[in-house]
Amino acid sequence: MSVSAVAADRSVCAPLPVLGRDVRVPLVTGGEVDYAALDYAASAPALQRVWDDVAAYAPYYGSVHRGAGYLSQLSTDLFENSRRTIGEFLGCGAEDQVVFTRSTTDSLNLLAAVLPQDTRVFVFETEHHASLLPWEQRPDVEVTYLNAPRTPQQAVDTLEKALAAREPYGPALVCVTGASNVTGELWPVRELAAAAHAHGARIVLDAAQLVPHHPVDLAGLDVDWVAFSGHKLYAPFGAGVLAGRADWLQDAAPYLAGGGASRKVSRRADGGVDVEWHTTAARHEAGSPNVIGAYAIASACQALTEAGFDGLVAREQELIARLRAGLAEVPEVAVLSLFGDDAARVGVLSFVVEGWNSSHFAAALSAEYGIGVRDGLFCAHPLVRTLLGSEPQDPGECGAPDAAPGEKSLNAIRVSLGVGTPDEHVDRFVEAVKELVTNGARWNYRTEGGRCVPA
Repeated sequence: MSVSAVAADRSVCAPLPVLGRDVRVPLVTGGEVDYAALDYAASAPALQRVWDDVAAYAPYYGSVHRGAGYLSQLSTDLFENSRRTIGEFLGCGAEDQVVFTRSTTDSLNLLAAVLPQDTRVFVFETEHHASLLPWEQRPDVEVTYLNAPRTPQQAVDTLEKALAAREPYGPALVCVTGASNVTGELWPVRELAAAAHAHGARIVLDAAQLVPHHPVDLAGLDVDWVAFSGHKLYAPFGAGVLAGRADWLQDAAPYLAGGGASRKVSRRADGGVDVEWHTTAARHEAGSPNVIGAYAIASACQALTEAGFDGLVAREQELIARLRAGLAEVPEVAVLSLFGDDAARVGVLSFVVEGWNSSHFAAALSAEYGIGVRDGLFCAHPLVRTLLGSEPQDPGECGAPDAAPGEKSLNAIRVSLGVGTPDEHVDRFVEAVKELVTNGARWNYRTEGGRCVPA
């Protein structure tokens, strides 16, 4: 093979191999094609490294923290070493805690459960539902929803104004995303953290869409907590993380009551029980822990670190530029954005197509081109409605696939990529968009169970 051929071959290869890269899927028009997975923002495929590490450990799986046997001891060491690896990946300090949860949603619900009484929570309407909704579950917590900003500076100014006006002056928490799961735009996390701390508030970072694409450092960003999911970080084994300050976690009742969270349980003379709870992360990890999920996250953290985030970020930016340039050649495509075309972003982009219902377009991409994207409101209903210019009370269900040309569709199409995305998938996606807009779908589609499917 010539040097030029080697260079060309490298240009189409993803830097980190993922499972499913060789999967073939059928097309309604006949034949098969390599599946182009462009829905990383929902669930990223597992890194091959993660899968191999988990497979190597699986025969040694045992109970954690509860057994004297070799496999139990090995599994306990693996579990706690995974906690340390993830803490190092996030830049946690010696006093911080890394708590294993089920997901970002679970992590933020845990934080909501441990808030001191009468905490004021400030959250932008642009958040994913995982970080928008948990605070309402506490009747003693007041939530202030902030309007969608149109520039990063407006986000900081809006937060500062809201924090300065709060009465009474008590505990406060700001919740903000690191990167939007709809637009991919990066939020001014450091500036928002500075504003929060200047007004005596704490801040939690929803890093679900940030941590797979950029290094996240608690100290560097000056955030109090970070929450994310393994399944966004190439480790789809049902685990998540809440990492950061220990005091509110230690002072609150356990998130779940049961074995593992308790250090000592004894009967009282009156027939009741006294419980001494752990003050470590175990306080909020009752039950048998998901050791495979924790280990998978740690493996992914190690793989990304060893690959070098600088190179991964640079390549992703090249793919984003390639994607945006291709879509810019299609006048019917409108890319959704809060902060404008020049905003920094990760590999997540949402758009609508003039004359198309988004669910119809996404279905055609899948059925006719073997390309998997997302359509809908992306569990960020207020944000997508704002970007689409709809009223808050407008319905958000997927529309009929035969929507009339120019008819507004209250959903959008999202394409998202990551370290396992080859150049060819981006190019195929852009060409498919152009063909669908120019020639229309080659198949008929119908609505079934709220989804647009081939007829």
